[in-house]
Amino acid sequence: MKPLLRALAGETLPVPPVWMMRQAGRYLPEYRATRERAGGFLDLCYNPDLAAEVTLQPIRRYGFDAAILFADILLVPQALGAELWFETGEGPRLSPVATPGALAALRPPGAVHDTLAPIYETVRILARALPPDVALIGFAGAPWTVATYLIAGRGTPDQAPAHALKATDRALFEAILERIEGATVEYLSAQAEAGAEVVKLFDSWAGALEGEEFDRYCLAPLRRITAALRARHPGLPVIAFPRGAGARYAGAHAATGAQAIALDDGVSPEWAAAEVQTGGCVQGNLPSRLLVEGGQALVEETRRVVRAFSGGPHIFNLGHGITPDADPDNVHRMLEAIRG
Repeated sequence: MKPLLRALAGETLPVPPVWMMRQAGRYLPEYRATRERAGGFLDLCYNPDLAAEVTLQPIRRYGFDAAILFADILLVPQALGAELWFETGEGPRLSPVATPGALAALRPPGAVHDTLAPIYETVRILARALPPDVALIGFAGAPWTVATYLIAGRGTPDQAPAHALKATDRALFEAILERIEGATVEYLSAQAEAGAEVVKLFDSWAGALEGEEFDRYCLAPLRRITAALRARHPGLPVIAFPRGAGARYAGAHAATGAQAIALDDGVSPEWAAAEVQTGGCVQGNLPSRLLVEGGQALVEETRRVVRAFSGGPHIFNLGHGITPDADPDNVHRMLEAIRG
């Protein structure tokens, strides 16, 4: 069995499997060259040959234990019928869905596949092309995080538009999340059918929810999606990433049903080993900034993470995505510190 799948099955390995969030990205010169060939970010996402190429680039360069599909979390709302485009230097823009009429205009969850068919073809290409010991991870954004973009029409620093709609029209807010949730199940199920061996749910703005709302709009959708995928694809491992959960990471395996909980670097690895890893496999959680800074601090912190999680199942990763200003040579240094 592939090392990543062994860890997800609960095995404690002498050397943890390793991959990085955003490992195919702007820090690599070969990625930048391929993106230029594609013509734009969305053009790259929807070109199966080129999307597969950028997914494979970090595998060739570094020999990671997993490849993660190159796509974007906002492809799901686009497939539901929202307009999606990227403003240079500013990020994604969506036609906002914050009224009953805008929600009614969206497609049903089962209608997303025509738009997303090129993504499934990328998965099929990767399933054939990856080395036999490298696992293939599919992914999607979690409903709350995707909804924050869809309701506002863009990324926001505090998710205020989503919070405002939740306060003024709870029924509409929940109906939007329900539509995203259904589409997410369809999307990830199709990725699994195409060859994804693991799927990951990114709830990047989970930390903006508190108390009962964290349970209701972060944990509960993750649990329902995981259960729906397990019903369709018995044995499919799920990695849940409720970023910013803090103390709420404790108990997240049981609360979500996921085989692994991905950790940001806002919690110490020692705390997480004691409070989270007892529930199952954990993934994380080296600070991304260390791949910019490098030096002995990178080596020492990498070894600290490995040491802290050495008593249970662990997938080495960053606490968030690698940044465009990271030094590719520092990734080699990180891997040497992990693998010896």
